Amino acid sequence: MKLPPGLWVGSERTEMNEKKTNGAEQVENDPTENLIIVGGGPAGYTAALYAARAELEPLVIEGFQWGGQLQNTTDVENYPGYQEGVMGPEMMNDFRAQAERFGTRFITDDATEIELSDGGVQTVKVGKDTYRAKAVILSMGAEPKRLGIPGEIELAGSGVSTCGVCDGAFFKGEDVAVIGGGDSAMEDSIFVSKFAKKLFSVHRRDEYRASKIMQERARGKENIEFLTPYVPVEFVPGDDGKIAKIRLQQAETGDEKEIEVGGAFVAIGHRPRSELVQGQIETDEDGYAVVAEPSTRTKLAGVFAIGDLVDHTYRQAVTAAGSGTKGALDAEWYLRDMPPDPEEHWGTNTGAIIEAVEAS
Repeated sequence: MKLPPGLWVGSERTEMNEKKTNGAEQVENDPTENLIIVGGGPAGYTAALYAARAELEPLVIEGFQWGGQLQNTTDVENYPGYQEGVMGPEMMNDFRAQAERFGTRFITDDATEIELSDGGVQTVKVGKDTYRAKAVILSMGAEPKRLGIPGEIELAGSGVSTCGVCDGAFFKGEDVAVIGGGDSAMEDSIFVSKFAKKLFSVHRRDEYRASKIMQERARGKENIEFLTPYVPVEFVPGDDGKIAKIRLQQAETGDEKEIEVGGAFVAIGHRPRSELVQGQIETDEDGYAVVAEPSTRTKLAGVFAIGDLVDHTYRQAVTAAGSGTKGALDAEWYLRDMPPDPEEHWGTNTGAIIEAVEAS
């Protein structure tokens, strides 16, 4: 695939000449990357795969805890192609290795500062190191909000989950609890109730803030019991190291009670990791990046946003991967100033096949 003038390719890059002054690193003739992807996970790694196969030589600043939320996930049974299921970390390693195969480069550290421009050079800093690119894909993701109580982190993957849609089927025939009072909590309750023997809906207030229709749907499930106003204060493990009980405190009286469960779902919302770009790109009231759907373009030319940084509805690995595909194609379109041909991404021999057909 022949690149148009202006795209950096291998030996065409200018070697860096580093100087240090007063402990601060300065770079002369600093090479400008074609594309920097900030964040790993299914969205970032898929974007890297597509960009690398398009010979854009992407640089991925994947973060110290690379792989996103799936690094903290055990069995993944709902991602296409893994017939027997797969461990979350293993799947992320597969994603990463595939992107690396086609030339993606990685920095396994956290971005500490991002300076965006409208159609100019985009700057990403990692500590004292500065990286520049003609385009940037933001894929920092989102993280679930935590209760901050004992046992929450220790029992993650051992009965405590933050995604009912992802993990609900693992608790078939068990008593479980969903903690939260919004639409996400109602959605998880409705979904998990299909598998659970009994489900406790635990909320710290008498009144749920979920929409009326979602509450009505949840209350229509015979195996859901509503516990309000109760505040979870501890997840208690059993002898097998998995969750066995939840210790609750009545919000008004302070009285405590315990419920026996085989699983607990914390559904109190997510927090998009958009703090490094706040005030530079448009975000909604919850901090999620706003893009010109169905594309991944932000209001700044050359700046794209994908994955859970944008998506506050689905938040699944497969939808994040699809978003990463769109982000890479949008970035390629921007860099080449022409629409990319999706067929070029199906196989490495597509160009040769087309040439052969045209020559015949």
